[in-house]
Amino acid sequence: MHSDTGYLDWPFFEASHRELAQRLDAWAGESIGDAHDSDVDAACRALVRKLGKDGWLRYTVGGTAWGGQFDAIDTRAVCLLRETLSRHSALADFAFAMQGLGSGSITLHGTPELKQRYLGRVASGEAIAAFALSEPDSGSDVAAMKCAARPDGDHYVLEGEKTWISNGGIADFYVVFARTGEAPGSRGLSAFVVDAATPGLEIAERIEVIAPHPLATLRFTNCRVAATQRLGAPGQGFKVAMQTLDIFRTSVAAAALGLARRALCESLSRATSRKMFGGVLADFQITQAKLAAMATAIDASALLTYRAAWLRDQGAKVTREAAMAKMHATESAQQVIDAAVQIWGGCGVVSGHPVERLYREIRALRIYEGATEVQQLIIARETLSAFGAAGAA
Repeated sequence: MHSDTGYLDWPFFEASHRELAQRLDAWAGESIGDAHDSDVDAACRALVRKLGKDGWLRYTVGGTAWGGQFDAIDTRAVCLLRETLSRHSALADFAFAMQGLGSGSITLHGTPELKQRYLGRVASGEAIAAFALSEPDSGSDVAAMKCAARPDGDHYVLEGEKTWISNGGIADFYVVFARTGEAPGSRGLSAFVVDAATPGLEIAERIEVIAPHPLATLRFTNCRVAATQRLGAPGQGFKVAMQTLDIFRTSVAAAALGLARRALCESLSRATSRKMFGGVLADFQITQAKLAAMATAIDASALLTYRAAWLRDQGAKVTREAAMAKMHATESAQQVIDAAVQIWGGCGVVSGHPVERLYREIRALRIYEGATEVQQLIIARETLSAFGAAGAA
């Protein structure tokens, strides 16, 4: 499957990143191809094992002592991995990404004991991770969280629900955020690692969505979790969540970028081979204009995505840059993929066709890990803050 790789020559990357992207592209073509399985749970478990066995999940974990590829998570590497995997298979990208999102909080805030217990198993593909933040009435507004964790001796007792939890139903453990009440709003939340087999934790509902992947509502009823399973100090849950999302929000942009690149590739194939009115579809200026807009949108998204990734790897705060990348890449990928469906015509809406799958797969990326509207608020807030600081100076 041809895809433009000229962006790898950009100065955001080091030689190791270029080698990584090329090596993964070859592996994905041989190992996962474009396969889709009707049993999504089994397919995800198999993908996690395969990604772990062949060493790719090591990039989702920070700390070589805990099974990670590097001492700290390399954001550019994670983004290149997600872009490449999503171009080949959105489900493979999902399997990879959820290992990182589900264990990222442990990498950042776990005690050595928690890192020892969980991270090596994540990196090897032996354990499936999940990140449980959203609730029925608390998605974008994290401060409205109702799921509570009540201290009880050397344990906490969890009560409440989490929903829209990716890997829900197949995860071996969940990083769960709950209200512990140290302060009002977002300052009174804490994070815990909860094993899936913990009494009082049940899968209340499996959720079916347009691009199938494991998704569920979790219910906690008198669920006792040892205080040693807490990540960070009491009341630091919001900080734990936001620092984790700052890494992986940029990688959502990279996943959207991979889907868009696949859409452009499929469009070029169709446009140059579809015979029409004595020529091919690509001969028409209206088709050329559409292809030009697609290519430009992809390059703009790539620049924003890898700027944010590079900045984070330099130690910079990237709240604004990650939000810009996530917003632009997901929104423009939706437009690119819609154009690809149009170029393919009737074939593009046939169930199971590559561009039809892309059309379903891109939609959720504009919502999860912060909807586009939330990204707009973040960008505006950060921009206004910078303006105020400059004025005060």
